[in-house]
Amino acid sequence: MAGAGNGLMVELAGVVKRYASAGGRDAQEVLKGIDLTVGEGQSVAIVGPSGSGKSTLLNIIGALDRATCGRVMVAGQDLSALDERGLAGLRNRQIGFVFQLHHLLPQLTVLENVLVPTLVNKDAAPAQSRRRAAELLERVELKEWSGYLPGELSGGQRQRVAVVRALINRPRLLLADEPTGSLDQASAENIADLLAELNRSDGLAMVVVTHSMKLARRMGSVMELTDGVLR
Repeated sequence: MAGAGNGLMVELAGVVKRYASAGGRDAQEVLKGIDLTVGEGQSVAIVGPSGSGKSTLLNIIGALDRATCGRVMVAGQDLSALDERGLAGLRNRQIGFVFQLHHLLPQLTVLENVLVPTLVNKDAAPAQSRRRAAELLERVELKEWSGYLPGELSGGQRQRVAVVRALINRPRLLLADEPTGSLDQASAENIADLLAELNRSDGLAMVVVTHSMKLARRMGSVMELTDGVLR
């Protein structure tokens, strides 16, 4: 894996995910013994056909879903040992999420959307959070749009806001699921540039699921998930 890092941010060993069928008999095995390590400051792209389990894998790493069996370690914590409250705390403090759809709240301004994750972060001082939000928005050239609603922004601008929201609590790991999938080419390249820059300048560990080989090649290494097997 490319990139420098002293410790492991993600360590998966023999991770299996099965979903029971509607009748409860034949379980579908989506992930078949996944091994993966991502160190601090490393970036990994995971590519593969639709339905190969890429989003499932990302959700397991992000503590949004649980593995059927195998070991999942994130930021030094064994996820199987954490209850729902512990998983929520890990997600809020250590992990930033960016999805294909920005999931911005339409009734909130850009600045208010960015600050949403800080509302459940007891360590975040409101004034400090607002300063960080302003700095991040300036970094992605959106500071002057702080008071606008998401509906007044372009698709690329909304996705940049989503990236800033993912960074507001200073996570050590960024997970992105098809972050450029719904964008035009120019906006997609802008987001790819932003992710690569964040990995390089902030030492942010990153796992990106994508169909775009152009985005995948911006990451330190590329792995392929096919039929539930990671190569």
